[in-house]
Amino acid sequence: MIRCESIRKSFGDQEVLKGIDFLFEKGKTNLIIGRSGAGKTVLLKILVGLITPTSGNVWYDDNDFHNLSKHDLQQLRMKIGMLFQGNALFDSLTIEQNISFPMDMFSHMTAKEKRMRVDDCLERVSLTGVNKKFPSEISGGMQKRVGIARAIVLNPQYLFCDEPNSGLDPQTSITIDELISSITKDNQITTIINTHDMNSVMEIGENICLIDKGLVAWQGSKDEVLKSDNEKLHDFIFASPFLQKLVDASKP
Repeated sequence: MIRCESIRKSFGDQEVLKGIDFLFEKGKTNLIIGRSGAGKTVLLKILVGLITPTSGNVWYDDNDFHNLSKHDLQQLRMKIGMLFQGNALFDSLTIEQNISFPMDMFSHMTAKEKRMRVDDCLERVSLTGVNKKFPSEISGGMQKRVGIARAIVLNPQYLFCDEPNSGLDPQTSITIDELISSITKDNQITTIINTHDMNSVMEIGENICLIDKGLVAWQGSKDEVLKSDNEKLHDFIFASPFLQKLVDASKP
């Protein structure tokens, strides 16, 4: 699990995060949602250590993330997988080389062991046989799955996904959601997803954190969304007239 404890972040005179307390649970898909400018991207960057909070703590299980020694921080980073919004694949490398990159950087595996692990990960994301292709030779949805394969190649305990469905068609988005959800459950990973995709919220949102103006405005599961009377949640989730009809129909 990952726990935020009174996280604040200011840039100059602007306070973006104003005291975030939240528990991201192990073995669940934890979603961070909110309007543009609400602070969710800043929170995600703090969680992965890209920026340091002005005050407060981030706990990875029993480890105070921002106060670890250099050695302990390096060890912890090896347990973190990251799926980037733009895939961040290397165009000049093959799919196999892209997936192998974290192993090249952080493991002492032999070439044979790396190839076997790549094959295992490609099978997990249903992309067997694309090893020698380049990113430009496969579709956007397939590139996203390669990104997932690379993110899990070191068997992470923590998985971060930044807008995983950005730029994907609805059917492919569902496939990516289901894949992330199944990997989370099968491996009991603490998965944190920064998203604005309402389909993801309603399909795989097991533990949802709504950020509004730098504060946690609501938290709960997908099953509680339709039952909630939280005004800020309704303003965000049910901006679509179609979704508003769904919630109206669910009421007695």
